[in-house]
Amino acid sequence: MEPEKVLKGKRILIVDDERDILEFLIELLDMCRIDSASTFEEGKAFLEANHYHAAILDIMGVRGYELLEICREKDVPALMLTAHALSKDNLKRSFEGGASYYVPKEEIGKIDLFLADVLDARERKKNVWAKWYERLSGFCDRRFGPNWKDEDPGFWDHLLKY
Repeated sequence: MEPEKVLKGKRILIVDDERDILEFLIELLDMCRIDSASTFEEGKAFLEANHYHAAILDIMGVRGYELLEICREKDVPALMLTAHALSKDNLKRSFEGGASYYVPKEEIGKIDLFLADVLDARERKKNVWAKWYERLSGFCDRRFGPNWKDEDPGFWDHLLKY
């Protein structure tokens, strides 16, 4: 898949309280039409006033889970982006909250690929979490230990079938 072709012209909202992260993502996603916000209030206002193909939401600092709820209500697929909230619990909470992807900031350089995964899966009515697992389960193995899925196998099986 060529992310640039999938993303070209798509309207994306990015909400993160770190200015350098916003600038990096705006540059990386220059083929998209981007709105960016650095606070919950700005992100909420953008979501309430516009239609987006997808949103990239920081978990910490901008009340990302509250923004995720608004995205879910407006049928906007959301990628949860995190550094400080990187945990199995937040991964599970993101899925249960309706997120389409969970991205560790260490993998931010691949956000175009992850965003394209979400939009492609949505268009083809496929389970994007299977693609997430393919791309990021190795990262999770290194971060959480090789048995991270064994702690709640029913949940992870459900995630991949969803």
